[in-house]
Amino acid sequence: MSTANKPRRTASPPAAPGTSPEHHFEGDYRPPAQETAQPPQPTNIRVEPLQVDFLHNLADALNTTLDLNTLMHRVADLVRAVIDYRIFAILLINDRTQELWMRFQIGHSPEIERVRVKTGRGVVGQAALQRKSLLIEDVAKSEHYIAANPNVRSELAVPLIVKNKVIGVLDIESETPGFFTAEHQRLLELVASRMAIAVENARLYTRVSRQAQTLTVLNEISREITSILDLDDLLERIGHLLKRVIDFQMFTILLWNDRTQQFEHRFSTRYGERVTRERTIILGKGIIGTAAEQREPILAPDVRKDSRYVAENPETRSELSVPLIYKGQVIGVLDLEHTRVNYYNEDHMRTLSTLAAQVAISIANARLYQRIHEEEQRMERDLEMARKVQLRLMPSRPPKLVRAEIAAQFLAARSIGGDVYDFLDYGPGRTALAVGDVSGKAAPAALYAALVSGILRSLAPQHLSPAAMLAALNDQLQERKLDSQYVTMLMAVWDDSNQTLQIANAGSVQPVFVSATSNGPEVKTIQAEGFPLGLFPNTEYEEFTLSTRPGDRIVFFSDGIVDAVNATDEMFGNDRLNEVLQSQTHSTAASTVEAILNAVTDFQAGTDHFDDETVVVLRVL
Repeated sequence: MSTANKPRRTASPPAAPGTSPEHHFEGDYRPPAQETAQPPQPTNIRVEPLQVDFLHNLADALNTTLDLNTLMHRVADLVRAVIDYRIFAILLINDRTQELWMRFQIGHSPEIERVRVKTGRGVVGQAALQRKSLLIEDVAKSEHYIAANPNVRSELAVPLIVKNKVIGVLDIESETPGFFTAEHQRLLELVASRMAIAVENARLYTRVSRQAQTLTVLNEISREITSILDLDDLLERIGHLLKRVIDFQMFTILLWNDRTQQFEHRFSTRYGERVTRERTIILGKGIIGTAAEQREPILAPDVRKDSRYVAENPETRSELSVPLIYKGQVIGVLDLEHTRVNYYNEDHMRTLSTLAAQVAISIANARLYQRIHEEEQRMERDLEMARKVQLRLMPSRPPKLVRAEIAAQFLAARSIGGDVYDFLDYGPGRTALAVGDVSGKAAPAALYAALVSGILRSLAPQHLSPAAMLAALNDQLQERKLDSQYVTMLMAVWDDSNQTLQIANAGSVQPVFVSATSNGPEVKTIQAEGFPLGLFPNTEYEEFTLSTRPGDRIVFFSDGIVDAVNATDEMFGNDRLNEVLQSQTHSTAASTVEAILNAVTDFQAGTDHFDDETVVVLRVL
């Protein structure tokens, strides 16, 4: 390798490599000059010991790393060891724009780092276009040289070719005219032929690693946004998380409004700050509307050259819009904008399209949850009103009697329940008691209970006996028959003058008679039975008459009392109820009701009540 006219090596350290390719290179052409284009001739090279060592070192440098930056640093150092260049650069071709951009450089100014050179322009562009190395002994005489550095006098550019495809150019420059020789050219061609494969492998590795990292981040984002059910929080979080995979300056999520048939801005940021956009977009208008109409992502490298673009942000240069599709329907659009031309690429579009599928599902889930939440709130308001109405249907207080006292309490398992009780005025000294339990729970049971209560009140003026009242009530329910709907009921009439109680039962829990004896309270079940109301027509009911003495108590209760269960699925049962009643000596009607309900609550120990609980106690004075 010739060393004639070799300049003194500079002691200054090389500049850091440039990696930013956003600006076009500006420069004036020099007057036309003769340039030497020599194709690679590796077969004619005489292999000297220095070249053998160099090739061994080059192979080690290229084969021991897949990091592109490390690779380029090593090549630059190896080439400097045999060619004392002043300026070194590796330019790669952007497949989409077919422009060369400076991926690595030593010796160029910061402004030159950001160059983009079209294929065919300048010495490096000509080397890429002609697919052969160019040795320029005097750049002042080259018609293709771009005067980027006034001190440069000679240049050597060698294309990087892999599988018959030019992927970049290796370029070195000197401040000495005629500095580079044919041997330098052949040596750099050897470097380029081996380096091109290494660069392509490193780029492939980087691309695969980036894709794997992106998929990992997308998976993390998908898991996180799936757990967010508030729509506003979800949209804001999507904007923050998207920054992890795609950088943007302006971001917008638009959602389709079925009522207005337009896309509405639901969340927008501009340079990291949330902004409000009032403008709506119709289907098929602008880049956003077109992406939605075509149901495909749209990438606009330069919106100024795209006829579909609707100028809303004058600083926008590139835009990426991806439709959000859920169950075959476009429910919205994700839109990214940037002030740089050609900022977004195919990788960005694929990434955003992948994320858009999960975003669409999350938005649909959040909107569904929002509708359900609103419906639940409406139902809660309706149930609260129904509960108040139901309580109004029940007597506010028991009737006042001379020779007896009555106490009652009702606890609904839910907001409203199916238990019903009432006290009916049967004339002087006579009061009718009704305790019923409607089949089912919640609103349907409460509505049916309201129907039963209304019919019961309408029949009360007839002062029917308990058995006759149940039969008449059954006939009325048969006329308003509802499938699988019925009510069990106890009907009793208290005569205050002779302290007797007439009882008839229509399928309800049998009441308990607690007699006062010298040995304490004695508990007996009143054996009254009958068919529930509303199931069979023309039903007749048995009737019993009980004579009482002072201190006796008759306890009416719904099945929610004895059927109550605790955490171990053990039922409260009749035996525990009897124990409570036997412990209540000289108790009032109200204290007896309170004791029963407290015992049931203590037994359940925090377990949810699955049935309504009603207790009515009549105590003889």
